[in-house]
Amino acid sequence: MNTDPKNLTKKENAQLILDFFHRTMMHHALWFAEVQHQMGTEKAFAVMNEAWERSSLIQMKRIAKTLGFEMEDDIPKPLLDLPDDKLEELKNAMAVNWLANDGVWFQSVEFKYGMNDAKRCNDSCWAHFSPFEAWSIKRLLNLSERPGIKGLKKALEFRLYNFVNKQSFTDQTENSIVFRMNECRVQVARKRKGLADYPCKSGGLVEYTTFAEAIDPRIKTEVIACPPDPHPEEYFCAWKFSIKD
Repeated sequence: MNTDPKNLTKKENAQLILDFFHRTMMHHALWFAEVQHQMGTEKAFAVMNEAWERSSLIQMKRIAKTLGFEMEDDIPKPLLDLPDDKLEELKNAMAVNWLANDGVWFQSVEFKYGMNDAKRCNDSCWAHFSPFEAWSIKRLLNLSERPGIKGLKKALEFRLYNFVNKQSFTDQTENSIVFRMNECRVQVARKRKGLADYPCKSGGLVEYTTFAEAIDPRIKTEVIACPPDPHPEEYFCAWKFSIKD
């Protein structure tokens, strides 16, 4: 890239704009991480609730003004003008992009430092991401502070994974439910290549436990089966969530 920022080509300017998006995204995440470190998770989520609401609106209005599109109910109108099938396609593409990003990070650590370090980083990352995703979904759905098993079920249906994989629920009562991951994109790809299941149990224990507790701190998580555990053909992993009477 040209070292003079005043004499960039059109392509270089476009590259720089995309890099600005990345820097803004990272700065947002680092602000949260530092507030969490300095003030605790609960206060960090409270601050982010206000900061993200204000910041996202400021950013979208500025982009809308620059590119010449309208906002409707704080949403870019070009998104609302998309045909339903194209909007659905975009939503699913965004979910797959999230999974691809996760996989690229895992492989980048694995190829450079080995599987053990990749798994260690992966499990620690889930300890932060799952509570954040739970917070995000609770905010989106306006769930109560302790929405119980019904609230957890609804929240699981809005996880990114639900738009990437196939999942189901069984044995639901007022105080418990069994969740199954019937089709896992990662595991299906490994199976297609003739590889054994990826041993995701350690990450899954962190992922599902912290997600459920962030939805409702009364909820306890039990693993029924998760690779490397043996499992039936109809699912790759299964989890039981319950609240004691």
